[in-house]
Amino acid sequence: MTPPDIEAVAEQVFVALADPSRRAILAALASRGPATATDLAARLPITRQAIAKHLTLLAEAGLVTAEPGERRRVRYRLRSAPMRVAQQFLAALANDWDGRLDALRDHLGG
Repeated sequence: MTPPDIEAVAEQVFVALADPSRRAILAALASRGPATATDLAARLPITRQAIAKHLTLLAEAGLVTAEPGERRRVRYRLRSAPMRVAQQFLAALANDWDGRLDALRDHLGG
């Protein structure tokens, strides 16, 4: 099995983070730990149905994981691994740009 494509993982993370509601859900999970969609709806100005849809997308991006809880309730837990992959992608991109800018500066005699 080959490791996931870093660029593809980063793209999923960026798409997930593009929505302010999804960022709010991730922030709530980061600050208070695992929660159900109902718990999150009580804390955020987002309907439970909308939260459930956002959680599905966040799970597909690997940013949350669903854990079965008591009475058939599902709790969602934050996963940081995809964020680290996205950070690595951005760091590599920044390094590429820094190298190119240095080469340009050297070429221009600056």
